[in-house]
Amino acid sequence: MNERNALLAIHLGALLFGLSGIFGKLAETTPVVITFGRALFAVIALALFAQFAGRARGGAPVLRQIPLLLLGGLLLGGHWVLFFQAVKIGGVAIATLGFASFPAFTLLLEGLLFRERIHLREFVVVALVSLGLVLVTPDFDFASDATQGLIAAILSGLLFSLLSLLNRASTKGLDPVKVALWQNLCIVVCVLPLGWAVLPTVRAIDWLWIAMLGVLCTGLAHSLFVASLKVLKARTTAVIFALEPVYGIAFAWWLFSEEPSLRMLAGGTLIIAAIAFPARKTNAVKPAEAAS
Repeated sequence: MNERNALLAIHLGALLFGLSGIFGKLAETTPVVITFGRALFAVIALALFAQFAGRARGGAPVLRQIPLLLLGGLLLGGHWVLFFQAVKIGGVAIATLGFASFPAFTLLLEGLLFRERIHLREFVVVALVSLGLVLVTPDFDFASDATQGLIAAILSGLLFSLLSLLNRASTKGLDPVKVALWQNLCIVVCVLPLGWAVLPTVRAIDWLWIAMLGVLCTGLAHSLFVASLKVLKARTTAVIFALEPVYGIAFAWWLFSEEPSLRMLAGGTLIIAAIAFPARKTNAVKPAEAAS
């Protein structure tokens, strides 16, 4: 893959990740069932990718890493349930922007958990994200759907941040595709008992949207991300992935007439700028390090 194709791949990956909220809104079933189905179809897609992609980019997990991979699956599953709950009650735009706060959590938690110095620019990122979330919130009535949706989305971002830090500490040297495969398998096993009673009521069209979530927004998007890291610098991919909320909001506006207010657009701009800011300042890292 050359640089041009890698850039196309990472943009397509960001677009697919941005469509997660769209397919989640189209699927008229519970967040638990959506999470189960997404993980199930992702396992199939990732297993096929691992089978046909050729040589793995890392080793198999050792015994001590397996519990951490399973914990990562629980964090990922919880993140998805909260995110789709936010989509259902708050809308795609609020859910996407609330989740986009996760880099701010990562900066703070990384400094605390790994005892790394937090620089001034990282405090600026947290301040920008916080201000952006205040602007995104239509009102501060905790009984309103919009506020509850934003809270669920922010908690979703917190769990994803914890997942990112756990992966940093526990998946070094492992094939990133196999890491995702293990974590999605964990979700399937753990969430199935919670959604078993609802599964017979899910319509065929909803299974289609859930399959799109698992195959396109998880399996294919993750594979494109991993493949592009072989060519692109990690900071380049991070800046491009800052466009994920833009894609999600644009499609929600087009498909569901979820027209964002000027205040929401201003808040979203601050959040996206905050995501891109540290990525542009960070020194380049090796693709293999970024993937793990």
